[in-house]
Amino acid sequence: MNNIFIGNLGLDATEQDIRCAFEKYGTVERFRIMTDRQTGQPRGFAFVEMADDADAEKAIVALNGIELNGRAINVSAARPQLYRNPSSGGSQLRAD
Repeated sequence: MNNIFIGNLGLDATEQDIRCAFEKYGTVERFRIMTDRQTGQPRGFAFVEMADDADAEKAIVALNGIELNGRAINVSAARPQLYRNPSSGGSQLRAD
């Protein structure tokens, strides 16, 4: 599966808005709008996982910079997740 980052989302963007855009290019396996832990409010970005790498690449190229709910969204391949080390407060790559 290919993990895709969607940034610069408006706070009113819904899962349906984003799924509708991505499903034109292939099957969306998973979806998640990131929210603030304390308030539960959207943080302005989301992740989509698509089943096929070629479909994901097509979606990235086609959707990067389009307007969604009045904002130009940023769409790119997601980078590996950084894990915070609670003792130092810094970020580091997790070695599994």
